[in-house]
Amino acid sequence: MKHHAYAQTPPLGWNSWDCYGASVTEEEVRGNADYMAEHLKSHGWEYVVVDIQWYEPGAYSSRYRPFVPLEMDEYSRLIPAANRFPSAADGGGFRELAAYVHGLGLKFGIHIMRGIPRQAVHADTKILGTNITARQIAHPNSICPWNTDMYGVDPEKEGAQEYYDSLFAMYADWGVDYVKVDDIADSRLYGYHAGEVELIRRAIDRSGRDMVLSLSPGPAHVDRAEHLIENANLWRMTDDYWDHWFLLRGMFERCEAWAPHVGPGHFPDCDMLPLGRIGIRSVDGGAEDRMTRFTCDEQVTMMTLWSIFRSPLMFGGELRSNDEWTLSLLTNDEVLAVSRDGSEPRPLPQRAADPDHIRIWTSRRPDGGLNVALFNLGDESAEVTLSLDELAQAPNARLRDLWARQDAAAQEGVLRAELPPHGSMLYAVTAPE
Repeated sequence: MKHHAYAQTPPLGWNSWDCYGASVTEEEVRGNADYMAEHLKSHGWEYVVVDIQWYEPGAYSSRYRPFVPLEMDEYSRLIPAANRFPSAADGGGFRELAAYVHGLGLKFGIHIMRGIPRQAVHADTKILGTNITARQIAHPNSICPWNTDMYGVDPEKEGAQEYYDSLFAMYADWGVDYVKVDDIADSRLYGYHAGEVELIRRAIDRSGRDMVLSLSPGPAHVDRAEHLIENANLWRMTDDYWDHWFLLRGMFERCEAWAPHVGPGHFPDCDMLPLGRIGIRSVDGGAEDRMTRFTCDEQVTMMTLWSIFRSPLMFGGELRSNDEWTLSLLTNDEVLAVSRDGSEPRPLPQRAADPDHIRIWTSRRPDGGLNVALFNLGDESAEVTLSLDELAQAPNARLRDLWARQDAAAQEGVLRAELPPHGSMLYAVTAPE
């Protein structure tokens, strides 16, 4: 499938939601892009994504203001609010901001809501290149329960495809490389919007520009996997994910269900990484302006699971506030290579000798070896022992601790690891030289 070529490996980037909610400004986007270019680009990080409501002049947090005027052009298309994105004035859209990001050697992304603006429907504005108006293609009973900006689009209506074509033609003109579409993978009221997903897929294909398509929110259902793979690059398998241990623990079950559907160009998405400084103006996580609530061990466990499962890695914190510890999580090239180059991620069956809170995952390495992740989901320290002969049919295999970036030893062909509560280890197991 052509669109799988746009993201052969899981995307790595920054998204504005966890720190700024709906209220991020151009200065903040540029500042985070500058940081990424200086500190992260050489490690594979490349996407800078402006999340929801960049078209809302009065947005101030993650609390949406209902039924307020939005910035829109004459063809029913939402455009950036110039008071927050000054370079968008006079019809500039995101062209200048995207060009700035591209000039740093990075890629630019935006968030959109599925559908057509309610204010376009109420004003019955035009659809570009047609005699159809917004009211004629709207599905006014198809609404988002948590945001009032849009009505759904009826895929069966004449003009529906033309509307989405006009949207993505505009995004292509702006220089957009990544589009996150919300209220579509699992709408709380209406389930999966397959028809609008297909409209968007065709619109991207017709736009003339390669754009990664990410669908939100979740949980997307496994029985939709084939359709998701046919139409998207990424799809959320969870609702909004924040820095709570119970949410991280619950992600293991979701990853087990979706592991068979991970492949080049199509990746189930564990959601953003709530690391570093978050909640500056985004309050959905339960507290304002803070460093992540995850312990250091929990942060390593999250990065280890996301990497071996091959979820996209989208950092949610304010990059310019990173401390050395947070930066170290994002620049360990040996761990990032597990995400980039691994294949066939899978959990090992629960072993009779292990307590219920021990999890073991593997993925294949390009050199023929294995990546092996050990997880302790319990509240007490635990020792895990693993026979290398049983694991890799190579009792004399070489071990490397990827987080420590140093070789490790196995005594008599047995790997023994002491895991702290909520902690993990990540190893490369390769054949002896």
